[in-house]
Amino acid sequence: PHCLVQLIPASPCRTATVWKNLNPFWGEEYTLHLPMGFHTLSFYVMDEDTIGHDDVIGKISLSKEAIAAHPKGLDSWQNLTRVDPDEEVQGEIHLGLELQKEAQRTCIRCHVIQARDLAPRDISGTSDPFTRILYNNHSAETSIIKKTRFPHWGETLELWLDQGEEEVGGAVTLEVWDWDMVGKNDFLGKVEIPFSSLLRSPLMQGWFRLLPLGNAEDDAGGKLGGLRLKVRLAEERILPSLFYQPLIDLLVEPVISPAEVEDPSTLTLLEEVTMVESRQDVAMTLVKIYLGQGLVVPFLDYLNTREVNHTSDPNTLFRSNSLASKAMEQFMKAVGMLYLHEVLKPIINRIFEEKKYIELDPCKIDMNRCRRISFKGSASEVEVRESSVGLLQAYLSSIMEAIAGSVAQCPPVMRVVFKQLHKRVEEQFPDSHHEDVKYLAISGFFFLRFFAPAILTPKLFHLRDHHADTRISRTLLLLAKALQSVGNLGLQLGHGKEQWMAPLHPIILRSVASVKDFLDKLIDVDHDSGKVPQRAVFLPSVTVKEGFLQKYKAEGPQLLKRFAFKKRYFWLSSETLSYGKTPDWQLRSSIPVPCICAVERVDENAFQLQNVMQVVTQDNEGQLRTMYLQCKNVNELNQWLSAIRKASIYNERMLPSFHPGASRSAKWTCCLQADRAAPGCSRTHSAVTLGDWSDPLDPDAEAQIIYKQLLQGREKLRSVYLSQTMSMTTTLSLLSSSCSSPHSFTSLVFS
Repeated sequence: PHCLVQLIPASPCRTATVWKNLNPFWGEEYTLHLPMGFHTLSFYVMDEDTIGHDDVIGKISLSKEAIAAHPKGLDSWQNLTRVDPDEEVQGEIHLGLELQKEAQRTCIRCHVIQARDLAPRDISGTSDPFTRILYNNHSAETSIIKKTRFPHWGETLELWLDQGEEEVGGAVTLEVWDWDMVGKNDFLGKVEIPFSSLLRSPLMQGWFRLLPLGNAEDDAGGKLGGLRLKVRLAEERILPSLFYQPLIDLLVEPVISPAEVEDPSTLTLLEEVTMVESRQDVAMTLVKIYLGQGLVVPFLDYLNTREVNHTSDPNTLFRSNSLASKAMEQFMKAVGMLYLHEVLKPIINRIFEEKKYIELDPCKIDMNRCRRISFKGSASEVEVRESSVGLLQAYLSSIMEAIAGSVAQCPPVMRVVFKQLHKRVEEQFPDSHHEDVKYLAISGFFFLRFFAPAILTPKLFHLRDHHADTRISRTLLLLAKALQSVGNLGLQLGHGKEQWMAPLHPIILRSVASVKDFLDKLIDVDHDSGKVPQRAVFLPSVTVKEGFLQKYKAEGPQLLKRFAFKKRYFWLSSETLSYGKTPDWQLRSSIPVPCICAVERVDENAFQLQNVMQVVTQDNEGQLRTMYLQCKNVNELNQWLSAIRKASIYNERMLPSFHPGASRSAKWTCCLQADRAAPGCSRTHSAVTLGDWSDPLDPDAEAQIIYKQLLQGREKLRSVYLSQTMSMTTTLSLLSSSCSSPHSFTSLVFS
């Protein structure tokens, strides 16, 4: 099984496949940035088949209202329901509805203009739609438009009603169907408009969302199985920037003009009112705010200075989940993820490819699972341990060599932050017997909170597409334990319960000297090197995503379109999208990111291929060009879509509509229009879907999240700090009463 997440009309993500298992565990978490029209989130549990289409085991649908009813998040088992084709609808229809009254009769006139994003019902990935209008036993139908999900009818249907046939409590129903030559037609959706609404407003026109038939879902009494979900909805009203400026000023003030460390500030008050479970989100939001202000270095220095000065026992330094600790964690993810990938990815890939059986704990050695090591017969327990020690030493040596040689690759802003931290710790603990504390403070973040977690769960750090199996997970766990001991400078070796780790102690102790040498080089950096451009998480020259994609070769004669895709290696930075034949290919073609005006999915029927996207660009003469790219799966597709949209989010020439098909045989495969320059038949989706560490900065949304935290703790702040926080409560009151011209921000976190 695997789980497919459906956010109509797209599938933003899918879990990994768990092979040959009726009780799968995924443990995957996603953040989705939702469109304004979000109404339902669906989860399909699928059975993956190597040949043919995957089978649907069952589904769960959660309405926006159902998720919002649990402010702290919904966390429960849900029974899978059977998939009813009449409930699997999507898309919109453009109508004009008019009520005309004559002396003896009444006419309902419906102008059926077009529809878009209809559900595909035919095996070709299209439908043959027609529309039917019904009211009080009267009906009329449009013509059938074949092989399209974006039909243009432009037809007018009329229903003539005699006196007495008007029912105020009734409704005018417009249904969309997929015509089938053999068998019954397939339902595509409906629109219901109360007749009383037509009486009040005789002329109605616009786009209407298609609704399902409304059949009750059949959960089969749990016979299809269940799915455990954790879903939390966050919806915020975002005010214009000027309303948040007083709050931003309060946040910036203690950082740019630090007073006494013990004096209360907006940041210290924020830490007091923030619950432990939401501290990580608040920390990431603050990091992004100060990145946007170009003040992330003094911000972290302010928090770290307070934390260090409040610590009397160096053994407890940064060991709690304080705001300083969480802010440092989120900062490293925001600016150091690409660096982490560069250092760790080759070694992680090697571990996954070799799939060695490794175990040191005598209680857990499974002789049936290890391969024969000796030609003399089955391996003994001693041989298994010796082999495991050798493999772990080799892996750990490779990791340490990669880290020790990565000083130049480490982002300068990270190095400056660590330099400041080193200085503050040295000032607080100057005695010679505390010599290691300044190293432990940095290595605690660098090794224990950044590199070790990435080794333990590489999928959560985007180092792998799938979770590790049981064998590889154990290898990664042992390596993470060893790296944690290295990060602790070997000070706790031999004091724990895991004495079976002792064979690794010599290499851990040998690594301590190289760690100190590495940290000394890491903080040997000019302070000016840590300046971060405003509104930038990564530097322009840094590659934010790369990998192989299949590129459509548009030029030259093509007999079979689906075979016109060629494998190319792509690089994306905030400046260019470039590609070449191989990763080390010197001659590259590139597209300037400012020229990108749409990044969208492509219908399956355009090339008879899945997971195809298009990048539409516009040159200085206004000429549009489209590049089609195929990804290996839906997750990779959405990662590339989100990454390119993030890079181009501030572009000024974004298109309002696009063609989800391709222009073939002198017409578009999506809407069947002959004009190649015809306006798009579907709306573009410029918003980012999948949220992660590289999300673009959004100062207003970030300020609103912080404001909400302060607002929720307002009464506590007033009772404890009323005299010191008069200016803050004034700002909060100002924000509370300022509600003009808002826009919405909605995101969903689920696992």
